[in-house]
Amino acid sequence: MPDLRNIAIIAHVDHGKTTLVDQLLRQAGSFRENQRVAERVLDSNDLERERGITILAKCASVDWNDIRINIVDTPGHADFGGEVERILSMVDGALVLVDSAEGPMPQTKFVTMKALALGLKPIVVINKADRPDQRAYKVQEEVFDLFAALDATDEQLDFPTLYASAKEGWAAKDLETPRVSMAPLFELIAEHFAAPAAKRGVPFAMLSTILEYDNYLGRILTGRIERGSARVNMPVVALRHNGRQIEAGRLTKLLAFRGIERVPVNEAHAGDLIAIAGLKEATVADTICDPENAEPVRALPVDPPTLSMSFSINDSPFAGNDGDKVTSRLLAARLARESEGNVAIEVERTGDENTFEVKGRGELQLGVLIEQLRREGFELSVSRPRVLYRDSFETGGREEPMEEVVIDVDDEYVGAVVEALGKRKGEMTDMRPSGGGKTRVVFLAPARGLIGYHGQFLNQTRGTGVMSRIFHSYAPYKGSIPGRRNGVLISNAAGKSVPFALWNLEDRGVMFIGGGVDVYEGMIIGEHSRGNDLEVNPMKSKKLTNIRASGSDEAVRLTTPRILKLEEAISYIEDDELVEVTPQHIRIRKRLLNPHERKKESRKA
Repeated sequence: MPDLRNIAIIAHVDHGKTTLVDQLLRQAGSFRENQRVAERVLDSNDLERERGITILAKCASVDWNDIRINIVDTPGHADFGGEVERILSMVDGALVLVDSAEGPMPQTKFVTMKALALGLKPIVVINKADRPDQRAYKVQEEVFDLFAALDATDEQLDFPTLYASAKEGWAAKDLETPRVSMAPLFELIAEHFAAPAAKRGVPFAMLSTILEYDNYLGRILTGRIERGSARVNMPVVALRHNGRQIEAGRLTKLLAFRGIERVPVNEAHAGDLIAIAGLKEATVADTICDPENAEPVRALPVDPPTLSMSFSINDSPFAGNDGDKVTSRLLAARLARESEGNVAIEVERTGDENTFEVKGRGELQLGVLIEQLRREGFELSVSRPRVLYRDSFETGGREEPMEEVVIDVDDEYVGAVVEALGKRKGEMTDMRPSGGGKTRVVFLAPARGLIGYHGQFLNQTRGTGVMSRIFHSYAPYKGSIPGRRNGVLISNAAGKSVPFALWNLEDRGVMFIGGGVDVYEGMIIGEHSRGNDLEVNPMKSKKLTNIRASGSDEAVRLTTPRILKLEEAISYIEDDELVEVTPQHIRIRKRLLNPHERKKESRKA
């Protein structure tokens, strides 16, 4: 059996983790010379490819000079931090990847803190060193300051550094040496990281860290063998963290990682990363072990969720037109399955049997879950995100989640951004020039003040600003934050929208729909130019007579409607509104479709 190394690649979003894994696989000979390989090969599902981000942690393996290196690629977005927290318990070392121009960002800080707390040894890779605006040596100093601020041990502070370009496929000890290949990185991994402490000859035990479903094999659990050896068809039991047995079974399938493939093997030993099939109840953070020696392996606690949304079945007049999964039973089963495999998501039933409370880390994580559901054929209505408050242990007062927001923006837009975040109760903690006519501003802001801000931020900075957010801590409640200023235009009847009617309504505000679109009573079709809601008729057609009038030849030219994407719609709505999500459409509606019921509700308030 070859010598083993288990490593994770951690970094902020878009710093090049998946591209680096591509190069390591390529240069280690995992692909044939003539094999067609997609870019970012580990970003395997459709959503990851479309958005250009990693959502799920994945394993791969490369062989280098008789050393097998198991690599785990992790997501960069803070919303998927639950994936990173779990994964770090599978590995013995971490490649901390940092952009040579941007330097350490919020997510770098978050994942590095988790890795250092576990005692993992780091290797720092300053990526994108081929950039014209690179400041690699300065970034290395910033990384050292970050490690020191995170209470790294002396051994962890004595980290080696490599400069690399994952895109061009080279790594080097400094920027003056020849840029040939990734060999220096492979050599450093072999030297710096120790092989896993293998406990052979003892009863088998592994901690499950990833749960997947396969149409043929059923539930597949991935994890690291902590002790002993696993063999096909051996009897095992699954234990909760408190030692309670939940099921007994056999390992019907044993899969090891070879390149990007999972290959069936008959036996695997301590320290190796494997995937197993054959268990029906076991889930993430459970211990799979020998029945004769049933002791749970310690699992790390995961940070709690900070946002919640209500998911309910679609009850609009158009329910059942697009999707084939429209019952609360199917939605409940799917959400339960999601919460099993995704430790950062919690699902609770509410008083209403058709509505579920889904808690997560952020708008992006919940937005990705909703997008997955609609692609699977579900129809559902979702509410505006709400932050999860808690009571203070010391004072007993209400506390709310705070987020650290790092913004890189052109100098001319700094004023607008600072003003906008000031209104949302954000406090500036740092402001410094970041070179190239840009300024880096750091805020500490309430999470509820940031809901829906990203779209406004892109408008304020003409799409050039970069904003990164990460959970910081809980702090005393900051008071009320002004919400959306404008009211909405609500359809007062059902039918097909008529261009002539929309043309006449353009003076009233911005439209969300074009002509020939199916609408129903209570559906929101635009944003009112004033602060109140207005009921309008988008079906009103032009009265035709045989008498020619002076304005009869006026052409109807509609302004392009503002089409809201899923995340934009979720962040746009108010508490009395819902987003209707179907496989084909995203609509915004009032929670109560009938205008008389809305008036009754407003009187109660």
